[in-house]
Amino acid sequence: MTWSSQEVRLAQRPAGRPDDSTWEIATTEVPDPGPGELVVRLELISLDPAMRGWLNDVRSYIPPVGIGEVMRAFAGGTVVASQHEDFAVGDTVTGTFGVREHALSDGRGVTKVDLDVAPLATWLGALGMPGMTAYFGLEDVGRAQPGETVLVSAAAGAVGSVVAQLALAKGCRVIGVAGGPDKVAWLRELGLHEVIDRRDGDLLRQVRRAAPDGVDVYFDNVGGELLDAALANLARGARIAICGAISTYNEERLPEGPRRYISLLVFRATMQGFLVMDYLERYPEGVAAISELIREGRLVATETTLDGGVAGFPQALLGLFDGVNTGKLLLAV
Repeated sequence: MTWSSQEVRLAQRPAGRPDDSTWEIATTEVPDPGPGELVVRLELISLDPAMRGWLNDVRSYIPPVGIGEVMRAFAGGTVVASQHEDFAVGDTVTGTFGVREHALSDGRGVTKVDLDVAPLATWLGALGMPGMTAYFGLEDVGRAQPGETVLVSAAAGAVGSVVAQLALAKGCRVIGVAGGPDKVAWLRELGLHEVIDRRDGDLLRQVRRAAPDGVDVYFDNVGGELLDAALANLARGARIAICGAISTYNEERLPEGPRRYISLLVFRATMQGFLVMDYLERYPEGVAAISELIREGRLVATETTLDGGVAGFPQALLGLFDGVNTGKLLLAV
């Protein structure tokens, strides 16, 4: 038996914002699995800011997607055929399957998930890589402590919303930054102590008003002007966790670096980048901690799912940069 599968391939590298010329949509046949293999029918594709970086042919933490290759993506679905001893037909799994309808896999990097604990969407969000990024970034890099002030950028996004709620659960004073009144209102409903609307401008003064005694932990998802505003308003011994810089990903020229980095000296602060893949062996720790908070009602796992199937991926990806999502952004296959 074979499965017809639509897939998205990289046609050419974008200069700036990706457009239709970046992609090729093709149809292929996925064969029956051989020994040690399985076939997964994908249901949800994760849309992540890191995808934009994977399109650039530059030295990075992971090789870029090659021209003509299926676009790399984390996704989830159901096993429809298997000759792999660890996976049975009907299992729900997640893995880096790519932007496609069906995936043939040898099982490496594939994880079974329990739908009695949470729906598949949550296993791609708060209990998936975004949630683990939030957990280990706040715990290990930010080292947030009860009573400290935590500033979170893109606080209504997949990672930021989990960071903010984890910090609240630790007893921190939490300041979130988001764009637009709807997201600001949602973050206030989650219980954040202060919420900054980045569209109001003058971020340096807004951060100063929200954190008059300084910021102990800044969890950075956006870079740019907000990173400088955080640097200008640090508390002594502050920690900055660099998760991403989505505000710069579609720039054709390298942005200017942080102008206020000397604040790291003045406030005896540290700024550290990290990758969630460095914590793979500790994923069960993060999943257990976040699952417990969800069960207790102290953390709300939120997803925004776009329709359109595989063919809708090019437009759905742009939604990340246009801020269409609250919480995790997903594409329904």
